[in-house]
Order: sequence, then C-alpha cells, then structure tokens
Amino acid sequence: MTAPGRRSSTFTRLLRHGFTDPSAAELLLDSPELTAVRSDPVLLEALGGTADPDLALHGLVRLLEAQRAPTDRRELVDTLIAAKPLRDRLLGVLGASAALADHLARHPGDWRALVTYEPRDLHPGVEEFERCLAEAGDPVALRVAYRRCLLSIAARDVCGTTDLAQTAAELADLATATLRSALAQAGAAAPGDAAQCRLAVIAMGKCGGHELNYVSDVDVIFVAEAAEGAEEDKALRAAGKLASHMMRICSETTVEGSIWPVDANLRPEGRNGPLVRTLSSHLAYYQRWAKTWEFQALLKARPVAGDLELGEEYVAAVSPLVWQAAERENFVADVQKMRRRVVENIPVAELDRELKLGPGGLRDVEFAVQLLQLVHGRADATLRSGTTLDALQALAAGGYVGRADAVQLDEAYRFLRSLEHRIQLYQLRRTHLVPEGEADQRRLGRSLGLRTEPVVALNREWRRHGGVVRRLHEKLFYRPLLDAVAQLAPGEARLSAEAARERLIALGYADPAAALRHLEALASGVTRKAAIQRTLLPVLLGWFADSADPDAGLLNFRKVSDALGKTPWYLRLLRDEGAAAQNLARVLSAGRLAPDLLMRAPEAVALLGDGDGAGLAPRTRAHLEQETLAAVGRADDAEHGVRAARGVRRRELFRTCAADIVSSYGTEAQPAEPDQGALVDRVGGAVSDLTAATLAGTLRAVVRAGWGDTLPTRFTIIGMGRFGGHELGYGSDADVVFVHEPREGVPEQEAANAANKVVSEMRRLLQIPSADPPLLIDADLRPEGKSGPLVRTLKSYEAYYRRWSLVWESQALLRAEPVAGDEDLGRRFVELVDPLRYPAGGLDEDAVREIRRLKARMESERMPRGADPKLHTKLGPGGLSDVEWTVQLLQMRHGARQPGLRTTRTRKALAAAREAGLLSEDDASTLDEAWVLATRVRNAVMLVRGRAGDTFPSDARELAAVGRYLGYGPGHVGDMLDGYRRTMRRARTVVDELFYADR
Repeated sequence: MTAPGRRSSTFTRLLRHGFTDPSAAELLLDSPELTAVRSDPVLLEALGGTADPDLALHGLVRLLEAQRAPTDRRELVDTLIAAKPLRDRLLGVLGASAALADHLARHPGDWRALVTYEPRDLHPGVEEFERCLAEAGDPVALRVAYRRCLLSIAARDVCGTTDLAQTAAELADLATATLRSALAQAGAAAPGDAAQCRLAVIAMGKCGGHELNYVSDVDVIFVAEAAEGAEEDKALRAAGKLASHMMRICSETTVEGSIWPVDANLRPEGRNGPLVRTLSSHLAYYQRWAKTWEFQALLKARPVAGDLELGEEYVAAVSPLVWQAAERENFVADVQKMRRRVVENIPVAELDRELKLGPGGLRDVEFAVQLLQLVHGRADATLRSGTTLDALQALAAGGYVGRADAVQLDEAYRFLRSLEHRIQLYQLRRTHLVPEGEADQRRLGRSLGLRTEPVVALNREWRRHGGVVRRLHEKLFYRPLLDAVAQLAPGEARLSAEAARERLIALGYADPAAALRHLEALASGVTRKAAIQRTLLPVLLGWFADSADPDAGLLNFRKVSDALGKTPWYLRLLRDEGAAAQNLARVLSAGRLAPDLLMRAPEAVALLGDGDGAGLAPRTRAHLEQETLAAVGRADDAEHGVRAARGVRRRELFRTCAADIVSSYGTEAQPAEPDQGALVDRVGGAVSDLTAATLAGTLRAVVRAGWGDTLPTRFTIIGMGRFGGHELGYGSDADVVFVHEPREGVPEQEAANAANKVVSEMRRLLQIPSADPPLLIDADLRPEGKSGPLVRTLKSYEAYYRRWSLVWESQALLRAEPVAGDEDLGRRFVELVDPLRYPAGGLDEDAVREIRRLKARMESERMPRGADPKLHTKLGPGGLSDVEWTVQLLQMRHGARQPGLRTTRTRKALAAAREAGLLSEDDASTLDEAWVLATRVRNAVMLVRGRAGDTFPSDARELAAVGRYLGYGPGHVGDMLDGYRRTMRRARTVVDELFYADR
C-alpha cells in the first residue's frame, strides 16, 4: 500500500512514459481486462511510444471489453505482448486516432487485420484493396471493409513503415478500389442502365494525383458513351443514374457513417453542367469555353473506375489541351490571381491556423509546381506527373527548379502533409486547421516524432516549414532564370535558353532576349554584389511580372543598380528590408515618371526602406519650407539656391509618386488603399505643399541675390486653380497671381520694377534645363489675363475688382489662397476678394447665365480635335470641369450664408454643400466619386507616360498600366473604361440637374 501523500511507483512510471493523467491510467490498468499484464514493462514502453498514451490505453481497454468471448480477449492480450509488430501497429493507431478506436470497439475482430506482417502486406496496391473489399455487397458492408483497410494504412503510417508519399498513394489506391466497388454495386442495382452505356470515372485532384488525404473529397469527372446498339440520349441518362448512385453509396451517412463525399464539381460548367458528358462534349467545352484553372485541374486527371479504356481515351484527348494552356493570354496572372483569391476567402480568424490554403501552406507548393509544369511540360514530357512530389523532383532534375530549393520544398511539403494527415486521422474529419488546444498539439507533435516539448517543437517546425514555403513558392518560378545566365555550382542543371525564354514570355515579358541580357549583366560573376543580386532577383522578377510592363521594370532596376552598385548600403537595403525591395519593384515597373525622378538621384531609393512606411509619408509644408530655405541659405547665388530647391522638389516628388504607387498596388505587408479619395487628397496635398515650399525658396534666393534681406516692396504669391485648392497633380503647372505693396518711402515705380524683376527671375530659374523637372508658373488668371500686368499692387487689385471684374474672375478667386511671401499681405488680399467670391446676396440671374454660357463655350471650343469626349477627364461629360463648376456655382450662390462653403478645396466644398442641404447625399457621392476617379486617371497618365494628359493612353501597355494603378487586374482594361464611362455618365446627370437648375 502506498503511504498517504506519496505517489505510487506505477504513477511515477506512467508520468515518465508520457501519460498526462496517470491517475485515470492507473484505474484503467487495474481493469480486469489488463490484470495479467498491467505491470508488464513491454506494454508500458509500447504505450509510452504512442502519440497519446492516455488515448491509446483507453482505446485498448475498450477493445478488450468489446471482445465477445474470454478466449478472444486472451488471444488479443497474448498476441499483443508476444508480437511486437502487432503491438506497435495497434497501439500506434489507438494513440493517434479516436475514430479508428471507435471502429475497433464496434468491430472487435478487425484487430486481426494488423497481425499479418508479410512483405506483400507492406505496400498494398489497388488489387490488394479490391480483394479486401470484394465481399462488401452493400453500402454498410463497404464502409466497414473500407475502415478495415484504412486501419492497416494508418498502422503502417504511424509506425513509419510507409512514408508520406507511400501513405498518400495507398489512400488513393484504396479510394480507387472503393469507387470501383461502389460503381459495381450501382451497376448491380440497375443492370439495364449498366448495359446501355460505357461509363468511365476520372479521378481528379489529390485522388487523381495519387496523393490523397485520410479524409478528403474525392474529385471525379464522368465520361460516358453509348454501348453498342444503344441510343446516346438514353445511354447518357443511364450513365447519369449510375454515376449519381455511385456517389450516394460513398457519400451518404449510414449506421457506419460515410466514406467520403464524391465531388463532381470540377466537370465542365461545374455544378451547373450535366453530371455526365460524352468525350466529344468534353472536348468541345475545353476547346471553346474552359478557363485556365480547369486546365490546371486536368493535370491530375486519371481513369480509376468503370470503362478504363474510355477513361484512357479521355486523358489522351484532353492532355494536348492541358499542355497548351500556358500559351493562353494572361496565363500566369490568372493562376496567381486564383491563388490570391483562395487566400482572400479564408476567414481572418482561421488564417493563422490554415494548413492548406493559408500563406506558406500546402496550396502554395502545389500551385507553384503546377504552374511550372504547365509552362514547361509542353516541351518536356518528364514533367507530366500528377503527383506533386514526383513533379517537383522532375522539375529539379530538368533544371527548372534549383536542387537546393527543391530539397527544402520537398521537406516542407512532407512535413505539412504529415501534419495534415495526423490532424485528420484523429477524428477522421475533413479539416485543414491546426487545433489550438495544448492537448491536441501535444498529440500531434508526438505523432511526428517531436517528443521533447512537443507543443513548442511542433509550432516551431510548423512556422519554419511554412516560412520556407512562403519564401520559395514564387522564387521557384524565377530563380532558374538567373541560373540560365549565371555561374552554377558543379552538378547543377541549367535552364536552357529556350526554356528561360518560354518562362519569360509566360510571365509577360515582351522582349525575353533583352530580359536575359539584363539578368546576365546583374547576376553573373562571383562578386558579393552578384551573389546578392542572385538572391534578390527571383523575387523581384515576380513583382515586375505583376505589373503591366515587366520589361521596363527590369530595365529600370538594371539602371538603378548600375548607378548604385558600388554603394555599400543599396543592395544591403534591398536584401534586408523586404519592404524596400517590393516597393522598388512596384515603383520601377509602374510607369516612366517615378523611375525618371529616381534616375536623376538614385540615392532616393533609401526612402523606400522604412518598414513602417514612414519613409514614404508626405512631409508637412512647414518641414518642406524649412529644408528648402536652409538649402537656399547655404547657396552662393540665386541660381545655385534655386537648383538646391529644385533638388528637394525632385526628391519629394519621387517620395509622393512612390507612396502613391505603393498604396495603389499594395504589398504583401500592406494591402492597397481602399479609399481612392484619400489617395487623391494625399497626392494633391503633398504636391501643392511641395510647390509652395519651392516657390518660397526661389523667392528667398532671388530677393537675397538682388536686394539682400529686404525687397523694396512687400511681395506675396497667391495660389490659384488646383494649386490654391491643394489639388495639384504630378503634371500641373503652378497657377498663381503676384501681389506687392511698396514699403514706406519707396517710390511706386521702383517697387513695381523690383516686383516684376522678382517674378521674371523666379520664372527663369525654375525653368533652367537641368536634371530636375521644371516648375512652370502660370499667371494667366490675373486681372485682364495675359493682357494685364504680371504684378499689381494690392490697391490696383482693389481698383480693378471694384470697376472691371468679370464673373469668371470672381469664380477663379474661389481657389485663391496665399502660398508664399508676405503673410500679412496675403491675408489682406484674401479679405479683399472674399466679398467677390462669396457675394452677400448670392449671384444674380445675369451672373448665373454668364457662368453657364462660359461653361458651354469652354466645352465646345477647348475639347481637343479627335478626342473621345466621354474619356476626357477634364472637359468630358461628368469630368473635372463639370464637377468643379457645379460646386463653384453653389459656393458663389450660397457661400455668404454657409461658412462651410468658404474653402478652396473641391471635395471639402462638396461635403459642406451636402451638409447644408444644397444637394442630396446620393448626388454628392456621385459627384465626389467622378471627381476622384478623373483625378486618379490624370495622375495615372502622368505616372505611366511621364507627361501630362487628360485622356486615357492609346498604347496598350500604357493603358494596362493605368488599369493596374486603378486596381484593375490583367485583361480588364475594357472593364476599366466601361466603369469610367458609367461613373461619368451618372455624374453628368447630376450636373445637368444641379448646374442648370434654378436653386
């Protein structure tokens, strides 16, 4: 007897052997069924070697209790102790699968299926499984026989007799035998139907690939032909009945549960199409209507049941179509898009536990391997395997995948599939989620051989292998392109020039020969620089391929690398900062403007490297002005000072472009910005602030060079148009008016001469040809336009506006806002023009008519000849002019009474008009959407073409690049244009109602 407070020796031994509930285990060991062997060290050792000793012991006691006679119980105990193979197999299964323990408790004689240990028993195939199922004459008996076979597969698996690939193949063979048995039962139940048709069952998915899970849908396609002398329609109906019955035999729940669902949704037209088709009907569909994913699915097609000759004919007929799929337009993009869509559909709460579909999961491996097979399998028949691991090995042998990468991916895939098997084996339920409970994770870890801290070790290994998959699944596709032009390790196979060319074409490169030359220039050699490039380029190539112009992305990357290649921080930044590399790839392949800005000062690449995105965040006007003025202050003369100011502007323009591109495209770490209005506001605000700071710096440089610290006249610059509205685009001029006021004691003519000289010198310095983009100053919105003086005094403005001001000038003043120079003078100018732009009594009817007349004239006279008005962002129906004139009319009519309307910003004024009840919520939303979209298109055109434009590009690649910037995937340019026209059409309807209504 054990003394109080002390543990029994059995309790201690149970703890040592891995039991988590030794007290319950002691009670089970004391049960009558185990009396004779409860102290046998062989039994405890064997139980301790299982995944879950507590579960194994509980299952063993249940099995012994279920034996129908004492002799049966004695036979089991004796065999268990005497025969190590049975002991390991039986206890291994009981410790890993509660569901199979339940089966054994219901069918206590099935343990004898684990006794046989002959060589032919180690790796059974379809024939052996067919013999095991031969006596099953009904669905219930088939389930029992199926579980018995599954018991032997699981036993070999948990004992390590078979590896992952062999286990998956055995499960597929058992599924094949089961489908044949089920089809035979269906045929026996309806012999008349069976006689009328030839029916072939084509396995798809993992069953077709000979790599099935323990619990998985079995994907199939049915092909039928009329038997000799039978009518085709009747034969197809008969085949449909047989196919449906076969599916029910496998799928329906009986007293013995179900086997697995048979899923025929991979057939042509999916669940909307007929269950059974003739071979010619299949071919007609695949030749005309099939999508890329359907050819990808056909990679694994394999005849398994029914008329195998017909099944082979089917595979032979569709196979050529499969290997031509890579020639389809947007093939790689379609496959990658489908992969992204799978991930996006995973519930957020399950994403981190999703073993199959999540990032770094099994599907990543399978997609990457299948993509490579489809690209290169047309010319290389050795790649045409439906089994993932066999295909991966063939890809490595052929040089299509680096051997080291293939080994790592093979190891990761085997681990993840083994973990998936163990998860499913426990309850025999279809799941791909790693359980969260510690007990479940402990069992899983031990089942995979992780006996020291199994929970910690399991999570560590899972994350490690998932990380390998995430890192390699895209790299697999691009890495060998470098090996085709770089020096390889001895014994490493090389991707042939033709294979590299095919892969680049599939990726969307228009000039694969030039691309290979760039890769050779970047990655050849034995220098550290070349080695880092070989590490970076596989991933960069994928990001370039995700753009509308991969060729330009690669060429630009070569140019930047040539410029910065000897700079120690450049490649280190790209290698160590994942965000920097992806941001750079996006920027270099999105169009001409950002790369052009970067090439003029490549060191701006450093802005892309902040992982938190702070490097791309727009700087405030105060910070920009402070830096610009400091740079000007260090310069020796005005020209050098303005050159410094323009250098700051160039760098900040690049920062703004890069942030806009990255936010529009999105990255792995940060999805694309969903709020298009926020993107427009960010660009407009950043470019406007930058322009204001540049003008302030230029003004300081000119004044200091000509007059020292003080100009003879106070001088201010008023932003107009988009500049005053904080809505400048990348290609916008700076619309301004200049105001001065002579200082006390200074003659007016001297002050005017000084002011005019300042303006003239500012315009000259900002347009001097240099590496920096010019800043064009447009003063045409001044009184009297181009005919009037370039600079006026405040009093002159007051006199002009009092006597001569036209309604269009009052409208233009709605955007007036001081941007640089004397702040007090700027404030007084605003006070002067406020009564003009927000008249106390609103606008009279003559003024309203004049505004409407001017707008109609502008639409008819300024539209470029040959332009499509419906696609013109500024003057087209529903475009910028429509929205802005409508908002400005509301401001002038109601601004005096509604303070919220007194703003220079279009969107802010539109929101204020809505809040004031001047237009409905829907109308305001429609106008805002149109204005934002038109502005985004203008920005996109400038980013893509490197020059301003008000309509969509005609070049196909440029048009596609605009589409990518706006969020449209490859092949959806038509959708983009249709969406634009639809948005503008709705806006024009609102404009017609608001602008021409008397309100």
